[in-house]
Amino acid sequence: MKILEERIRQEGLILSDTVLKVDSFLNHQVDTQLVLQIGEEFGRIFGHQPVTKVLTVEASGIQFAMATGIALGVPFVYAKKKKAVTQSEEVYSAPVHSFTRHEDYQISISQKYLGPDDKVLIVDDFLATGAALVGLADIVNASGAELLGVGCVIEKSFQEGRSLLEERGIAVHSLARISSMSPGEIHFINHHTEETMKESAGC
Repeated sequence: MKILEERIRQEGLILSDTVLKVDSFLNHQVDTQLVLQIGEEFGRIFGHQPVTKVLTVEASGIQFAMATGIALGVPFVYAKKKKAVTQSEEVYSAPVHSFTRHEDYQISISQKYLGPDDKVLIVDDFLATGAALVGLADIVNASGAELLGVGCVIEKSFQEGRSLLEERGIAVHSLARISSMSPGEIHFINHHTEETMKESAGC
C-alpha cells in the first residue's frame, strides 16, 4: 500500500532499529481518511472469504478493525486488557507480553461475542514479536471459531512475529512490510517482487 509507505517515510519517527513511532497519523492522532482506506484495502484482500467478525486488541487496533468491519459489512470485537466491573459473564482469555510497554497482561473476550459459528479475521496495527496476535489466535481456537487470516497495517519483518503465526498455519497479510530500519532510513519489502527497496525516511 504505497500511500501508507509514503506516510511512514514522511511522518514516521524511527527511534532505533526496532522502534517506529506513527502516533502523528495512526495510533494517537488518527488520520481518519487513511484509516478508512486501510479498511477498504483489507476488505479487498479478505473480501472473498466468509468473514463474520473482525477481531482486534484494544486500543491501537480498534480503528483499523472498525474500518475493516465497515468494508466487509460485519461486526468487530476487541479484546479487553482489563476486565471491567460490568463484565460479569464468562470470557475467553490469553496472556500477552507487550513489546512496547514491557509488561504482561491478560486479554479477554466475552463468550457471548465469539463462538463456533464465527469465521474470524484478526486485524492489528503492528506485527513485531507477534505476542498479541498469538494471544488472539489462542482465543479464537478456544472459542471453536475458525481463523481465516491476520491483517496487519505495519509489519517489522525482521522480528519473529510472522514466522510464529505462519508456523501455526495462519495466513498473514501486511500492508507495509519493513525489512530493516534505523534513524534516517527505512527499507520496505516490495509486495510484488519481494525484493527489498531502500527508501529515505523523512524523520
